[in-house]
Amino acid sequence: MAKKPGTNPKGEFAFFDVVYEDGSQRSNRRVPAELLGGLDKDEPARGFIIEQDREIAEKSGRAPLAIKSLSRVGAKPEKAMKVK
Repeated sequence: MAKKPGTNPKGEFAFFDVVYEDGSQRSNRRVPAELLGGLDKDEPARGFIIEQDREIAEKSGRAPLAIKSLSRVGAKPEKAMKVK
């Protein structure tokens, strides 16, 4: 049965877009918000998503894909560093 609109607690999850080495992309991957923040900021999300990918790959019988980049949905893009 569907939930009523507005009954999900806000801030329970953070969402990430994941780009894999083969060029494929998965959007809105959920990561528990309690894992994020502190000195590591969003870095724990990578480990959480890697573990999710391992479980999915095991169930599907395929090898997990390597993550190329990870970005939080809705976050402002960081300025690119200029290389001299």
